[in-house]
Parts: sequence; structure tokens; C-alpha cells
Amino acid sequence: MRKLISLFAAVFFASFVLLYVSSQLNKAEGYSGKNTLTVYNWGDYIDPELIKKFEKQTGIKVIYQTFDSNEAMMAKIAQGGTTFDVAVPSEYAISKMKEDGLLIPLDHSKLPNLKYINPRFLNLSFDPGNKYSVPYFWGTVGIVYNPEMLGGKKITSWNDLWDKDLRNQILLVDGAREVIGMGLNSLHYSLNDTNKKHLQEAKKKLDRLTPNVKAIVGDEIKMLLVNEEAAIGVVWSGDAAEIIAENDKLDYVVPKEGSNLWFDNMVIPKTAKNIEGAHQFINFMLDPKNAAQNAEYVGYSTPNEKALDYLPKEVTEDKRFYPDFESVGNLEVYENLGKRMLAYYNELFLQFKMHRK
Repeated sequence: MRKLISLFAAVFFASFVLLYVSSQLNKAEGYSGKNTLTVYNWGDYIDPELIKKFEKQTGIKVIYQTFDSNEAMMAKIAQGGTTFDVAVPSEYAISKMKEDGLLIPLDHSKLPNLKYINPRFLNLSFDPGNKYSVPYFWGTVGIVYNPEMLGGKKITSWNDLWDKDLRNQILLVDGAREVIGMGLNSLHYSLNDTNKKHLQEAKKKLDRLTPNVKAIVGDEIKMLLVNEEAAIGVVWSGDAAEIIAENDKLDYVVPKEGSNLWFDNMVIPKTAKNIEGAHQFINFMLDPKNAAQNAEYVGYSTPNEKALDYLPKEVTEDKRFYPDFESVGNLEVYENLGKRMLAYYNELFLQFKMHRK
């Protein structure tokens, strides 16, 4: 027993020494809690020059980490093992994170640049009063297509994708909500439908799309479409803007049956250690010139009304990416479906992917 106690004591002492040394090294390098900020964001979703600018202005060192899905981001924050001071979830994820107590309320007095956000993007159903979140980017889900590869054919509808002439010509993003949502919309059902009969109907219709689907892919969808490896892609609007900038033969359309209107937002997770620095970072990103620079780099639409003054007119007047609000009436925001229903969506999506094989 004495040997066991001695062993535990030795292990504890060694762990303490390692922790102390690590802490001192971090401080020596400038990585203490007050002068470090860990930002958790989607990949390639901020202009790196803005991070450098923020660091220079504030003296705060930014540690930038990325995730590839809202679900992965929420799981990592819920585990609590890693300090994240700022995160950028989508609207339905914010609703879920609020339920699970994963967010810290914002101090609006420390966010004076919030006044530059278009009121159309504030006080939305997933976060009334913007108690926990601030708009970052917004956009739609739609179809990029190459008219030349389609013999001049125009795409206007989800149902156009079931044309037998499009065999092996379609790329889909690897997202359950997007693909199942496409099936639901094609049947004139809601993106947030929880009727299992409707969902099974949508899945069966998606199965019939299989001959036309060349691949279900991630970020490489942009390169594949630019290089004309396929004629059609179901993508987010920001990716569409980037694709079209690289190959102006392509066009982008939001299908007439409706689609997703999405919002990504900055929040402060419960894991935050530098809450003051988090507010500084969010307010910095809300500065109109910074927001405009970020929008130019990323390619997505900014909700910052004043930032539009610093963007080229050919960007802000492009109705494909900055549509009139009257024209987005048939678009829906993803709602938090709950754990069981989200799992059902994921199961149907997996079945669809397996059906292709």
C-alpha cells in the first residue's frame, strides 16, 4: 500500500511539474489567458490578414482552429476539454447550444459596431434580441451549373435535376440537411419537415436521382466544378461566388420551389477564458471596413450594411448573392430538429449514400 501511495504521489508530482513548466513556457511566449484568444471557425472562413491586424491592434495572440460541421463543433465545445473563446456556428446550432447551456450571453455595451448590422439580420427566431450571437455571414443553398455543358439548358428548379439527360453530371455537398432538404423542397415540403412519411417520400425520390449523381463531396466540389468535371453542383452561395469567379461560364440559381436561407454567427462558448478579448474580436469583425475585407476574401454575403459601401458594386448588385429581401420569401432557416429527428435525417442521408453504391 505504501509503495502504491508513493507511486501515486510521484505521478502527481511529475504531472504538476509538467503543468507548471508548460504554463511558464506559454507565458514566456505570450500565451497567457488574457493575451491569447482561441477562435473556432469553419475552414478558410476569415481573411488571415484580419487576424494579423487584430493581433497588431490589441496585442492579443489569436489561435485559429477549424471545424467541418456544426455537429463536430458542438461536440467539441460540449466536451469542454479545449478553450474556445469565439466560435462561428449556424443558426440551428445556436438554438441547440442555447438549450444545452453552451453559450455565454453577450455584453452589447462592448459591441458598439453592432449598429452597422442590417436590422433584417437581427432579432431572428433562433436568438431573440441577439442575446448570444452576432451575424457573421449569410447566404442560400442553390445550384451552380454550366450552360455550355448542358447545351444551353437553364436550371430553374430542383426538379430539373431529375432529367435523365443529366446522368453522372451532378455533384452534391456532403450535408444531410442540404440533400434531404433538396428532396423535401422538390416535393414542396418544408426543409424542417418532421413528418416521417414525407421524409421517406423525399428519400425515395432522392434514390431515383442516383444515376445523375457523380459524387457526394466536400470542399473539393469547388475545384471540380471550376475544372468542368461535372455540369451541376448543389452548393452554398458563397462557394458559388468563388466558383464563378474562377470560371465565368457557370451560373448560380436558387430553385423556384424554395431553399435554405442560412446565417452563420459569432458566439462566445462556455469554454471561453478570455471573455473581454472575445468581445474585442467580435467588435473588430463588425467594423465595416474589416467586414468588407472579410467578405471580399471569403466570397460570402455580409450582413453588415455599412460594409456594402466598401465593396465593389458588381458584387453588391449581383442579385444571385445579394437578393432583394422580397425575393427570398420562399426560403427557410434551418430549425433545431432535436436530437432524435436530426439522427433520423442523418440516417436517411446515409441510406441514400449507401444506395448509390
